[in-house]
Amino acid sequence: MPPTSGAPHDGAPAEHGHWFQRLHRAVLTSVVGLAWNRGREVELMHRAMGFAALSLLTLVPLLIVVAAADLASGAGFARWLIQGLGVSEVSQEEVEMLFGTPGEALQRTTAFGLAALAAFGVTFGSAVQTGYERVWDLPTARWHTMWRHVVWLAVLVAALLLFVAAPVPSETSTVVTFAVAVADVAGAFLFFWWSQRFLLCGRIRWRALAPGALCTALGLFGLRIFSQFVFSPLIASNAVTYGPFGTVLVLQSWLVGVGFVVYGGALVGRLIHEHLVLRRIDRLPAELPGDGPRSGAASDS
Repeated sequence: MPPTSGAPHDGAPAEHGHWFQRLHRAVLTSVVGLAWNRGREVELMHRAMGFAALSLLTLVPLLIVVAAADLASGAGFARWLIQGLGVSEVSQEEVEMLFGTPGEALQRTTAFGLAALAAFGVTFGSAVQTGYERVWDLPTARWHTMWRHVVWLAVLVAALLLFVAAPVPSETSTVVTFAVAVADVAGAFLFFWWSQRFLLCGRIRWRALAPGALCTALGLFGLRIFSQFVFSPLIASNAVTYGPFGTVLVLQSWLVGVGFVVYGGALVGRLIHEHLVLRRIDRLPAELPGDGPRSGAASDS
């Protein structure tokens, strides 16, 4: 009878495969793994690119006209974009050249064109609502909720006007800079907290939406810091290489980042809320029925 292979040779591959399966299972069940799988289900990157395309085609033209009508500042949409991106002085000239002067945009806009821009801007609100519905696995809202898109768009424009109303000087103390940063994060938190509740037609509780609003606000603040070191130099270099089209490419890339943060923040917020709900369930007394608390937690989300 031929000799059989020894136990150590048979056990080593099995132990290696078992260790790999445990690592794979641990990664899938971790927060990163859950976020990755949920992001693929929601098609996060595709929605971020759609957010950027719709922003450039529908929202940006409307904001150009609204910014031109802001006679108090008189800086136009270029000033809005410069403050949002946090670009350097070298790149500011390229952004201002791309969008022109506010007076020309206001003179060349007719009443029909303004109505068309407003109608296209409403479709942008509809796209954001659809993204939030996919994040929370909700059915599409009915057609009579379209008035919410109009209200949300108006509040968005008002929030942007408030954001650029008092620009911070370049040379300020650390305390003032920190206070302005905290105010920006708090304002973004309140806006996106309300936006999720309003666009989802109140189908998700305020408490469940708070983590997503906080993640979105912090993500946008981080994106602004990232833009100062990455997108700002790219605007200057691409303007030399590609001309005004290079500035548009950088702007489009920045809008993709904004869309990724808006939808990704809501998605991470839902994962955090579900984790907190499961922890609350585990802390319940053991003598309580298992089905009762779990059904209540599901309704809480």
